[in-house]
Amino acid sequence: MNNTLLPTVLLSLCCLFCIVFLVFGLRSVLARTSWDKGRQARVLRTASLLLSGWILLLGWLALRGFFADFSALPPRQGIAMLIPLPVVLWIAFSKGGKELLQHTPPQWILYLQSFRIIVELMLWVSVLDRLLPVQVSLEGRNFDILSGLFAIPVGYYCFVKKSWPSWVVLLYNTAGLLLLLNAVAIAVLSMPTPLRQFHNEPAVTLIVHFPFIYLPGFLVPVAYTLHIFSLRQWAMSRSTARYTGRSIPPPIKG
Repeated sequence: MNNTLLPTVLLSLCCLFCIVFLVFGLRSVLARTSWDKGRQARVLRTASLLLSGWILLLGWLALRGFFADFSALPPRQGIAMLIPLPVVLWIAFSKGGKELLQHTPPQWILYLQSFRIIVELMLWVSVLDRLLPVQVSLEGRNFDILSGLFAIPVGYYCFVKKSWPSWVVLLYNTAGLLLLLNAVAIAVLSMPTPLRQFHNEPAVTLIVHFPFIYLPGFLVPVAYTLHIFSLRQWAMSRSTARYTGRSIPPPIKG
């Protein structure tokens, strides 16, 4: 494909940023727990292996053309997008996951959502280069850049300065999930499948190729994972406040 250099660079930087943040963030959170060094090392090793294995599998399948079959329903990109969800939910509601979230500075989870600014810039550049249709970008029907733009202010003023009420976190995460769902739905309805509703060209086929498969297969799961974890933290905080009869401070600041 032509003109893919800049979108490829932006996507690669975005993925690298997320991977580094996730791995080093997890290592820092593990060090805050009461777990022994052996357990910390096992958790970090398992998480790193799962993450690297998933990334390698996505790349291998994309290079073999697995995701390029648009006759398959549901679209294979959608399956790749949802496979991590059960694991994420299990972590969020497991005993170990709860302890990790208790030791995770809540602003970290929100700060990482700023990667969506880079994603939206990548999509916009791809539209300018006629690699994607306009509706998937901020010039069309995709407003997911708002999730990235508000991530740092919400994290900072809710958890560092503590000058914004806690319901802002709930509002941000709810709106962020809806914006993400909207972006995904537009992309799916712009693919050359029987589900297609947007018939302007080009169709959304870029994301089935390497390395763009990492947008639906990795970055979208990262986005909804962060929302789920943040909402879980919010619910845990509310539950604790209800039982103790007072508000509690957020987890340790980073």
